[in-house]
Amino acid sequence: MKPRSSRALLPIARSLMAGAAALLVCLALPAAAQQKKQPEKKTPATTTPGAAPGGAQTFLIGTFGDWKALMTGKDKQKVCYALSQPKERLPAKLARDPGYLFISNRTADGAKNEIAFKLGFATKTGQDGSLAIGTGNFPLVGSGDSAFLKNPAQEAQLIDLMKKSSGITLKMSSLRGNETTDKYSLNGFGKALEAVAKECP
Repeated sequence: MKPRSSRALLPIARSLMAGAAALLVCLALPAAAQQKKQPEKKTPATTTPGAAPGGAQTFLIGTFGDWKALMTGKDKQKVCYALSQPKERLPAKLARDPGYLFISNRTADGAKNEIAFKLGFATKTGQDGSLAIGTGNFPLVGSGDSAFLKNPAQEAQLIDLMKKSSGITLKMSSLRGNETTDKYSLNGFGKALEAVAKECP
């Protein structure tokens, strides 16, 4: 796989993130319904036309713990991704839009396991942030309301740690200077990633 820069990933990540708000309906499914896995019968994750990347409808592949596997498009334009929202956001009283963590595969160019965060607030482009998992720490770089690994070559290492860990913590400053912390659960991450890989190998 060719090394990717955060700048090169930006248009693709923004396209995926464009449908994130519509996926709130999917993410808010009752806990009982989340235990049901129906990989053979794809369920629309949103009924909002054009909400998904490229205007295509997004389908739920399955729900795995705190993670969901979704897909949009078809054939060579198919994009699959694992997605989760923070379990805790600090400061708790700070107003912001929903945050998301995406791990995406794109059939068109063979890209796999690309990591992107939607912060839910604007940050200064080039703003440094950090991602803590276990004893590991990964530098992040902000761009608008998004964040990426500063060194995309570390994606494989981070994915491997995520499969073995229980949580991950993102720290980033907003454009207004607010220090923010988002804590994500990794319960179900490995299975969600497997479902994404199966649908978009």
